[in-house]
Amino acid sequence: MGEHIASSAFDEQERKAFVQHLIDDIRALERMIQNGMIEDDIVRIGAEQEMCLVNSDYRPAPISMDVLKALDDSHFTTEFATYNVEANLDPLTLESGCFAGMEEQLRGLLTKVQHTSKAFDAKIILTGILPSISKDELGMDFMTPIPRYYRINDVLRKWRGDDFSVRIKGVDELSLHHDSVLFEACNTSFQLHLQIHPDDFIKSYNWAQAISGPVLSICTNSPLLLGRELWSETRIALFQQSLDTRKWTKAVKEQVARVGFGERWQKHSVAEIFKQDISTHRILLTKPIEQNALELLDRGEVPKLEALSLFNSTVYRWNRPCYGVGNGKPHLRIENRYIPSGPTVIDEMANFAFWVGLMAGRPKRFDDMPSQMDFKEAKLNFLRAATNGRNAMFTWKDKAITAKKMVLEELLPIAYDGLRKYGVDEQDIERLLGIIAQRTKKGTGAEWQIKNFRSLRKQMKLDSAIVQLTKAMSKNQETEKPVHEWESVGNMAETTDKFKWVGQIMSTKLMKLYEDDYANLAMAIMKWNNIHHLPVENGQGELVGLLTWTHIERLGTMSQNGARVSDIMIKDVFTVEPKTEIKAAKKIMQDHQIGCLPVLVDTHVVGIVSKVDL
Repeated sequence: MGEHIASSAFDEQERKAFVQHLIDDIRALERMIQNGMIEDDIVRIGAEQEMCLVNSDYRPAPISMDVLKALDDSHFTTEFATYNVEANLDPLTLESGCFAGMEEQLRGLLTKVQHTSKAFDAKIILTGILPSISKDELGMDFMTPIPRYYRINDVLRKWRGDDFSVRIKGVDELSLHHDSVLFEACNTSFQLHLQIHPDDFIKSYNWAQAISGPVLSICTNSPLLLGRELWSETRIALFQQSLDTRKWTKAVKEQVARVGFGERWQKHSVAEIFKQDISTHRILLTKPIEQNALELLDRGEVPKLEALSLFNSTVYRWNRPCYGVGNGKPHLRIENRYIPSGPTVIDEMANFAFWVGLMAGRPKRFDDMPSQMDFKEAKLNFLRAATNGRNAMFTWKDKAITAKKMVLEELLPIAYDGLRKYGVDEQDIERLLGIIAQRTKKGTGAEWQIKNFRSLRKQMKLDSAIVQLTKAMSKNQETEKPVHEWESVGNMAETTDKFKWVGQIMSTKLMKLYEDDYANLAMAIMKWNNIHHLPVENGQGELVGLLTWTHIERLGTMSQNGARVSDIMIKDVFTVEPKTEIKAAKKIMQDHQIGCLPVLVDTHVVGIVSKVDL
């Protein structure tokens, strides 16, 4: 997302020219491949680190523009939301000390941004989805003020013709409509890059697809979103849905998601993958391009393929093919986009070494993946990993196998061989792949979060639990221990949370009545559950009244047979919003001598705050 294209007009004239540049870029790429111009005598690795900025209360801190200005370092750039920052690491040759060198640079960059953030009373956290993020931080006022981001949001909304929908089922279920693409900003990842020999690209790409599920299964670190337990790697579902432009119709028709795993094994060359994407997805962004790629080739110069690179940055394959130019030479690489950020630097480097080792150590029999495995099994393995993490069951070589067994017995030996093939230091190999082995046996970041979240929920309200969880994650990250060695949160019932808003203390597990319910049933439900007040909704799910036990008692011996809730409920209800200050809610309850306040977003009840909560 790094290119800001500030000079773009995004008009029809620019679009027309951009389309021709895009077509010419494909022709230029094919010429370069055919003429052996793509760099093939070196292999490099690279990475992009996304991170979350949080304030002293461990909630999102929208200060990225201030932090980036203070950093004044070209390694850092913006992301969609003002509480996220990205660091781009320098590429290194895959050789003896490359992982130690990359780890050193990554730690240095994170230390720098951590130190800079302190001046703004903030810090950084590495996690796939920040547990303490709320719907309040998903509004347009949290979007980074750069034209490219606004343009993406405007175009995707126009194409969709409706709000974006997110519906994810896990242990809990999350169903929401949202008016912007900022749900995407919940996702933070550690994106891995590996340079690929042009003649080996399709074999490598298909292998990368085949191993995606097993690799993801022991890297999961995003189990929570808005306080709901969803997938082990919820980012996978959330990213696809947050940028989904497909329209729901009554007709059954094939529609390819802009974010996805792919539809089939690849053949021929990398140019064919780009052609598929251009044929399948509309052009989202354009920019003015001064030099034609074919003309540059004719002059003996190396083109950057600017149109193709921009288009490719708006098609979100989990394994993305990339073209680039470094030191004046064109190269091809695969970008692994499915690995989440965190839990620690050492965990990330272990993930990196595991993936690179697997890519470099590909056994000969997997050169032709279509003969080894049906593509849909590879895709299903990926979804199983995202859903169930380390507890997933895969299909591999026509047999069912657990994720743990596959990583330990099938894949780790390949990764060892691959790293040794390139002369990586044996000490680094043992250290990093040893972490993968231990995490496979003991548990992932996602499992640590869920275990401790459930423990905290037994002691405190939801808002307090996610804040305490985020705080514990931050403290554990500071120890630099890999996640399988992290300590539990422990007994944190005595918290020092700073409660300001009603949304932090309200009850969210609510029973509700409907206005056409019979009154005798409503009273029975209240008695059975020892509930003193219940919100009443209409058929559209909107609040229309409140039924309280005190109010019912005042009705005395009124005939209950045939009476409806709408006959006895309070219709003039005092309400508050999640962002109402607690002291204001308390004053309303005191002034009007009432025991509770429904909490609304628009006309829909999302919670209730009572004297007990206060």
